[in-house]
Amino acid sequence: MATLTYREALTQALREELRRDPAVFLMGEEIGVFEGSYKVTAGLYQEFGPERVLDTPIAEEGFVGAAIGAAMVGMRPVVEIMTINFSLLALDQLVNNAAKMRYMFGGQVMVPLVIRTPAGAGQQLAAQHSQNLEIYYAHIPGLKVVAPGTPEDAKGMLKTAIRDNNPVLFIENIGLYNTRGEVPESDYTVPFGKAEVRRAGRDVTIVTYSRMLPLSLEAARRLEEEGIDCEVVDLRSLRPLDRETIAASVKHTNRAVVVEEGWPSFGISAEVTASIYELAFDYLDAPIKRVGSVEVPMPYSKPLENLVLPNVGTITQAVRAVMGKG
Repeated sequence: MATLTYREALTQALREELRRDPAVFLMGEEIGVFEGSYKVTAGLYQEFGPERVLDTPIAEEGFVGAAIGAAMVGMRPVVEIMTINFSLLALDQLVNNAAKMRYMFGGQVMVPLVIRTPAGAGQQLAAQHSQNLEIYYAHIPGLKVVAPGTPEDAKGMLKTAIRDNNPVLFIENIGLYNTRGEVPESDYTVPFGKAEVRRAGRDVTIVTYSRMLPLSLEAARRLEEEGIDCEVVDLRSLRPLDRETIAASVKHTNRAVVVEEGWPSFGISAEVTASIYELAFDYLDAPIKRVGSVEVPMPYSKPLENLVLPNVGTITQAVRAVMGKG
């Protein structure tokens, strides 16, 4: 095992897949010479050249459409969209073309396309560049949506995405790029549709994903000092969603708190909460609590931004409430 940052784990996965399969190529804004806005493609242009690491114009609809076409004829493009906010410019390509082509052609064509995109709120990027829009895409049949929360999963799930024959939206929260963790040095993949219990507990289940994972684990550590034993479930994959692991955990603890960084209304936490009520209602000893951002456009002001975003304190407060100690 090597200790890598989340960013380094992604770079390693891209390098290994470019070496493994000549059909894999990268494209996106400033990913070549400039090495990407968040430096995930550092060194790849120099190693693989301009035919496999392509700098694109600032035209998301155009280059995503080009990638879909390349995928349909046998290539495996990995597209970097500079931020998930800019993916809205390619919404028609992703929703009406990438997600539907295999179905509409009766399985005669595949679309092995990966869309890598930084997401997440904060960093004083303000309202138009500081959003969690994964629920837009998790709603669409035909798209797979994953959001790993650790360096190990970042590398393994990116490899899985590149080898998948379906379009995958691969979400990298900008608040995770510098986090560190152990990553296997061998070639490995992490399956989609399988949540991971990151911490076993008996009193309450915290269901979360992406950047809220380390915050939830820290909340669980603090709550342990108060005598509350939390189980933490990391979704990892949003579509497909592992409802069975979530329900099994809640059946064990009898209480649940669902944490996301995005807005709770109509969001990932709403879907998870509905799934718990459908699959484990009889086991609940308290209503489910949801934690997310305050439902306003993200402020630029750092103090206001801190008030809007969920944090360890809001998570612990929700857990105390479901435990009857709030």
